[in-house]
Amino acid sequence: MQLPNPLKTPSLLQKLQWITDPVSYMENAAQQYPDIFTGRIIAFGDTVVFVNHPQGIQEILTNDRKKFVAAGELNKITEPWLGKNSVLILDGSRHKQQRQLIMPSFHGERMQSYGQQIRNITENAFSQLLLNQPFLARNITQEISLQVMLQIVLGLYGGERFQKLKHSLPLLLNLSHSPITSSFFLLPFLQQDLGAWSPWGKFLRDRETTDQLFYAEIAERRQQPNSECVDILSLLILAQDETGQFMTDHELRDQLMTLIIGAYETTASVIASGLYWIHQKPLVREKLLQEVDTLGDSPDPMSIYRLPYLTAVCNEILRVSPVLPFCFPRVVQEPVKLLGHSLEPGTVLLPSIYLTHQREDLYPQPKEFRPERFLERQFSPYEFLPFGGGVRRCIGEALGLFQMKLVLATILSRYQLAVVNQQPERPQRRGFTLASASGVKMVITGRRREAQEPLVNKLIGI
Repeated sequence: MQLPNPLKTPSLLQKLQWITDPVSYMENAAQQYPDIFTGRIIAFGDTVVFVNHPQGIQEILTNDRKKFVAAGELNKITEPWLGKNSVLILDGSRHKQQRQLIMPSFHGERMQSYGQQIRNITENAFSQLLLNQPFLARNITQEISLQVMLQIVLGLYGGERFQKLKHSLPLLLNLSHSPITSSFFLLPFLQQDLGAWSPWGKFLRDRETTDQLFYAEIAERRQQPNSECVDILSLLILAQDETGQFMTDHELRDQLMTLIIGAYETTASVIASGLYWIHQKPLVREKLLQEVDTLGDSPDPMSIYRLPYLTAVCNEILRVSPVLPFCFPRVVQEPVKLLGHSLEPGTVLLPSIYLTHQREDLYPQPKEFRPERFLERQFSPYEFLPFGGGVRRCIGEALGLFQMKLVLATILSRYQLAVVNQQPERPQRRGFTLASASGVKMVITGRRREAQEPLVNKLIGI
């Protein structure tokens, strides 16, 4: 069977580039074949058809229960992190059941209760920084994101278990920090436990430490269930399916790990990229500040969330710097035609978020950061899809977008920042996501409002 527009680069070279520089791999391929092409990569069964045209993506996502099925088994490479019960890996009725148990935790009223926590966490994290001393934006946004996960997802605010998880969770993610170390997840033959000092051996031991902490917290909560708590773990422990069954400990662990690892990495990356873009565009920053300032010194979190220009800015950040390079893979179920190409059952399709967001016909001058795009027209969910789409759309979208808006608004309203390195930011592989290669080096040049007392104390030596 002739697959659509196969790339002529030797298979091994394609695989190496996919591991080391997936952005260049996709961009070079799209220059030859802007709408659809076939690549040989390390993931999803070796041969994959990338789809970059909105019409093709719409066809896939609106028929993903019949013609094109999202097969969880294709995400097996995430199992070492997430566990076999993760919603990313499950299929069929079990996927639907677990997703239905999780989704109520992200309803609107839940988000509202998390708002002030997110703002407090952000203010506290920035209060530890000194004026005129460079810092990596991604480090501080990771700290904020980790605190959000510990408090909002796990309901932990202090104590020994809080401190241990604060230490162990980042260690668990160290193996995904660069394109080279990420290859341990992409190449199963590297997954050899050669002792505590070997990369995979250290990962397994860090995972065991984190799992023990999770199971201890789950056991303690089960003994003392509290229907008044609004953290996600408490809600999941009390959640029941249509038959009255609760989640098992293993299911709870795997869904918690899915939420935490997914949201921790992606949200931290996109907020750091947002700080870069906003401070590279003074007019955008000034317009955004004017809008945020209309809410006063102590704005309601939901009022921040609804700000139209802030929404446009966040959408443009997600467009130009998407952390998810592609949607959940789909498998062709019956002979079909897609964008004029015949596809046979078993063909793996990968709707490309990154390439769709870079299409010149949708987004003129796509490398240019211009939030006004999202005020001038409305894009369909097949033209703008930072959280994927269909039945496998990112389950943590609501919390991620809510956190993104509140963190950026809180930082901008309190601090004057500048980017230290003016070189263009370029995304690179970070595990299964994309993130800024440099981490975005910034500096606090001043304060806009009287708020951060700890910062003043640090500066005068108290």
